[in-house]
Amino acid sequence: MRKYVVGIGVGFVLLVYSVALRSQHTEAILPPSSLSKPVNAASIAYKDGTYTGTVENAFYGNVQVAATIRNRKIASVSFLRSPHENPNSIYVNTQADPYLKEEALKVQTAQVGIITGATFTSQAFRQSLQHALMQAKVK
Repeated sequence: MRKYVVGIGVGFVLLVYSVALRSQHTEAILPPSSLSKPVNAASIAYKDGTYTGTVENAFYGNVQVAATIRNRKIASVSFLRSPHENPNSIYVNTQADPYLKEEALKVQTAQVGIITGATFTSQAFRQSLQHALMQAKVK
């Protein structure tokens, strides 16, 4: 009987410990290092409109973006889908998404920097945005 009580106690401690770890956000979310440089706006040939990128797997969920082009430039980028299944994904994406959008507007391409702590989201963002911008390119 004593073994069962000890086993249940150890299991309970492990459960509490795992829940406590899931709710901690120890990994820092750092903005991209901005190694990317803005491109010459005159060299970009985008058609005005709103273009939807592909749905990309970000390991913890899907990412999909839409790019709005005005005056041949990326005017805005919005998330249509973003990982939101667990508290950590919500935390990471609320930190990373604004940086990704800002970087895309700055560099005017999909070649945004990878955000430390949100690597999968950053990569999926780049892929989805690249697909949207391919649709917007003037042929």
